[in-house]
Amino acid sequence: MVGSLAGGYAMIGRLGRSFNQAAGELAYASGLLFAVLKESLLFFRRRQVGFRVFILQILFTAVEALPIIAFISLALGALIIVQGNSILPRFGQGKLLYTLLIIVITRELGPLLTAFIIIARSGTAIATELGNMVISHEIEAYVAVGINPIAYLVVPRFLGVTVSVVLLTLYFNFFGLFGSFLLTQFVQRIPFNEYLVNLLAALAPADILSSLVKSVVFGVIISFVAVYQGFRVKVSSTEVPQIAIKAVGQGFVLCILADAVITLIYYL
Repeated sequence: MVGSLAGGYAMIGRLGRSFNQAAGELAYASGLLFAVLKESLLFFRRRQVGFRVFILQILFTAVEALPIIAFISLALGALIIVQGNSILPRFGQGKLLYTLLIIVITRELGPLLTAFIIIARSGTAIATELGNMVISHEIEAYVAVGINPIAYLVVPRFLGVTVSVVLLTLYFNFFGLFGSFLLTQFVQRIPFNEYLVNLLAALAPADILSSLVKSVVFGVIISFVAVYQGFRVKVSSTEVPQIAIKAVGQGFVLCILADAVITLIYYL
């Protein structure tokens, strides 16, 4: 009897500690997000603070990722065109190819695959960089000389990643819809006028809006998760690989959940 009571008390104690820890992390994340959004509104008014970091972040996140984005979008678009043009006309549904292209590339896989690539490249890089800065006491040095680390270190990366995800999503959509058409001409010829007219007929403003909304939300998620995990490093360099892995995992999960929510809202 006494043993069972002791076990029950221990379990309640563990649950209480887990709840307190989760509540503390949620409060910290909320406070950090508020501070980042607040400083982001002031960023372009005082461009000298971290503007170079902002440009370098776009260069690393967007410009250096152009080749892999182009390759994946071309391959995906060409695959959809070749397979769809081979199968759908057998059922008298040839024009569904263009609707399928819009759904897969513009609304769904375009923003999501772009987000996954940015998580793997920039999310891990930001989390690792900030984690190492925490360990080496660089954050404390910035505070000591009167520089706000949120304004100088976090906001330029936050905005740079968000802008880059939006630009890369548009780039993915363009290559997936038009670049892949040129690629498929070597395999299966389709008149360009027919392709363009049918594609534009299937493309609605809501499709473009959905893609842009998803890219902005994904950019915010990726950058904030990376920053949050980077600042969670405490004293040991062995924590850095762990937080990089957590940044990737959380980024994937949150982007998929956000994609599901936005898609659900789109169809309501």
